[in-house]
Amino acid sequence: MSQSSQPPAFEPKVVAFCCTYCAYTAGDLAGSMRLEYAPNVRVVKILCTGKIDEVLLLRAFEDGADAVYVAGCAIGDCHFLEGNLRAIRTVRHAQQLLAEVGLEPERLEFFHVPASAGPLFAERANEMTDRARKLGKNPLRETARQNAGGKLAREPDEHPPLPEAKHGRLTRHAERVSGGLSD
Repeated sequence: MSQSSQPPAFEPKVVAFCCTYCAYTAGDLAGSMRLEYAPNVRVVKILCTGKIDEVLLLRAFEDGADAVYVAGCAIGDCHFLEGNLRAIRTVRHAQQLLAEVGLEPERLEFFHVPASAGPLFAERANEMTDRARKLGKNPLRETARQNAGGKLAREPDEHPPLPEAKHGRLTRHAERVSGGLSD
């Protein structure tokens, strides 16, 4: 009896940049509550979403992410006053840059996730994973795999960051349009 070989189902790589004080804390709460959410979401803890810049967001796509989201404090609750507002502007600008180079801007999103909202954290992780599945593989993913020596996921110490001169197409475009890295 012959078995048909089915290609493995597409499982997207999703990167979540989470504010230390709110979204990351909500993620901890989701874990404490034993809430289930997509295991393919890679959470990156950052001090404040206001420190995110377009190059960092676009670099995640160049490194093979199928979707990226930034999760920060609710309006008026930012520990750094207006970091979340700055992050919203940064995400919107990065969405425009994605569209300019032919990638769906829907692959990138900003969410407000208060510290006490463990269920919302899980919901947003699942939402972005489902969105990435519907959009399909990031067309840059194979290029990222080739650049990483056949592996998609990079270990932090395994592949040091590329020098500025070796940024990929997206980050070069962001730097050109933005006049360099964000403040």
